[in-house]
Amino acid sequence: MHHENSEIYIEAILHSPDAPQVVANLQNRLEQERQRREQFYADIDGDMKIEFINGEVIVHSPVKKEHTDATGALYSLLKPFVYLAKLGYVGYEKVMSAFTRNDYEPDVVFFGTDKAAHFTKGQWKYPPPDFVVEVLSEGTETRDRGVKFQDFQAHGVQEYWIIDPEEESVEQYLLQNGAFKLHLKARQGTIESKAVKGFSINIRAIFDEKEHLEALRRILVRGE
Repeated sequence: MHHENSEIYIEAILHSPDAPQVVANLQNRLEQERQRREQFYADIDGDMKIEFINGEVIVHSPVKKEHTDATGALYSLLKPFVYLAKLGYVGYEKVMSAFTRNDYEPDVVFFGTDKAAHFTKGQWKYPPPDFVVEVLSEGTETRDRGVKFQDFQAHGVQEYWIIDPEEESVEQYLLQNGAFKLHLKARQGTIESKAVKGFSINIRAIFDEKEHLEALRRILVRGE
């Protein structure tokens, strides 16, 4: 939520005669939500992809092959590039990223060196990433384009890719003045990350095995 919108909501409450009751009710609900979140942390099952969003525990269903293929392809390109260039840390699917209210496990995440320098062995909860990728599925698209989109931009995620494995397309959003702006939407051609300096690939490398192997070869040769 943008700062301007929050001010509008606050003003509306303050102009209501039952403002104290509204605030007390909100505080009570948020305290109940905090307790549910603590229980969520205690009950986490490492074998399941699970998130905590606006007070609800979201358990993800198995995904289609094209979702897994696209996620794995991008991860297998991004990880060696980042590690060879010593740019930070790359995670895949089970990296619990804690935002102010919610906890997400995005498909692919990148943390720059400023954040990655503080990561330790045994860590299971992470701060908001610098770069997030979500691969759409039927059960997640509304959240990927809704609450997550809003939460990522509100917490300063620098770049957000939304990959559609059915259309074989990528949308690239960049944070500008506190809001995501669509920088690129394409099915082919080159996409260059702004948050991961120097990371540039053919979009087809996410979906096509031959193009993927060629992109991986170029990354590894560059790192020699």
